[in-house]
Amino acid sequence: MGCFLTNSSLGRKLVMSISGCFLVLFILFHMSMNIAAIFSADAYNWICAMLGANWYALAGTAVLALGVLVHFAYAFWLTWQNRKARGNVRYAVTVTEKGVSWASKNMLLLGVIVILGLLLHLSHFWAKMQLVELLGHHENDLGLSPTDGAALIQYTFSQWYNVVLYLVWFAALWFHLTHGVWSMLQTVGWANDTWYPRLKCLSGIVATLIFAGFAVVVVWFYIQSVCPCCAAC
Repeated sequence: MGCFLTNSSLGRKLVMSISGCFLVLFILFHMSMNIAAIFSADAYNWICAMLGANWYALAGTAVLALGVLVHFAYAFWLTWQNRKARGNVRYAVTVTEKGVSWASKNMLLLGVIVILGLLLHLSHFWAKMQLVELLGHHENDLGLSPTDGAALIQYTFSQWYNVVLYLVWFAALWFHLTHGVWSMLQTVGWANDTWYPRLKCLSGIVATLIFAGFAVVVVWFYIQSVCPCCAAC
């Protein structure tokens, strides 16, 4: 089984699919959690406290980190293997050129942007929340409690350049998911003449839902910072 998952192209794609499915589910959860901040700072901070330096949150963080590492390690591995074997053809392109989207031919580039955005996000939030708790500090370098996630969101997205960087990150994630979700479902054998267009549509819906959910939080808190009256309306 181990050899199949590492030595076989299908096995490597299966690992990509399973880890990708796990990450999509987490992203949907994270998006839902962030939207709570729009409606209630107290509710969002309660969630942040529940997901702080508790043992189950730390275990979840470790599993999530492993999922990210496996997914992107296999992505680079598959890209390198396929370029070595077939030139510039990307790992997940299994349909004719006419139906191949821009995203499917640039998954590695999009993945790199997603990783860079993830590192930025970790520096803005994880390093000022869960890491601060792990170090035993009661405040981060901004003077905020590590469980005051609502205040941290407000501060981070009061700066226009952070808004731009995050929206670029979300856009790259949208493109990545429009192809990634479909490719994930295709790998497990759901892509036939009947389901192909349905899966493409489903991929677009999932990607758009995630993009819109994250983007609305960023834009909402930026509007609040520049025009509190507009946000109140």
